[in-house]
Amino acid sequence: MRTAGPEPAFADVRRAVAAPALRPLGAAERSLKSFVRFVGRNLLREFRAIVAEPVRELVRRGLSGILIAILASAAVLSLHAVDQYRTGAVLVRLTSHVRGDIPLLLALLRTPLSLFVPARDMPALPGIPVLFLGFALAQLVLGHWRTLMVAYAVSLAGTVSARIMIAVGPGWWGLPPEAAQVIDTGASAAVVGLFAHIATVKRAPVLFFFAVTPTVIRSFEKPNLAGREHIVAITFAVVLGFLATRKPRKTTSVDTARPA
Repeated sequence: MRTAGPEPAFADVRRAVAAPALRPLGAAERSLKSFVRFVGRNLLREFRAIVAEPVRELVRRGLSGILIAILASAAVLSLHAVDQYRTGAVLVRLTSHVRGDIPLLLALLRTPLSLFVPARDMPALPGIPVLFLGFALAQLVLGHWRTLMVAYAVSLAGTVSARIMIAVGPGWWGLPPEAAQVIDTGASAAVVGLFAHIATVKRAPVLFFFAVTPTVIRSFEKPNLAGREHIVAITFAVVLGFLATRKPRKTTSVDTARPA
């Protein structure tokens, strides 16, 4: 017969299960992980600067935020329509055609209107969306005055550089004398210059790669007057972008008062 009393104590036996040891990441894996994180952060930052913020600005300001793009597109279409008629073609030629063999002052006076005359070797309508996007993004990011200043400055740089290259003559960076007869019109230099300026100001390498790099490649593949002007316009736009975002040096105030 079983005697009543406390239950016998049983030892709490637990099997220790060893946790799998984590293998430390190698140098290559750490570098890849850091690179992916870096790219992700920069893509997100660029998306905010190039897409999200301009869209918010467009919603806030409405069509007035892209007024320059609307007017520029309308001007290109209007001048293209006028140029289809004999009298209109003469008027367009006298007011907007820029060549290397006309006086420099006359070329400078014609340059603003020449931006909106489609180039002879390029169709007008396919270039309208790129022109609209370039001016619209520039106005939303830079403001209207800065957009106009950059577009005119890079176009003017291309026009002046073309004369220098023609004066230099054929060679590595020069142009043959017959390039002075080429009609130099169109907004392509201004548009690619605006994209390059925005990409520089906003530190947006993706925008630069897709909007500017193809033009650079084509310019080197076909080193004609327009290609050389595009290279000059892009370079000048990048320089303006770096100058606009350059941080001023910190100066320490030094007490130069003479001792009594």
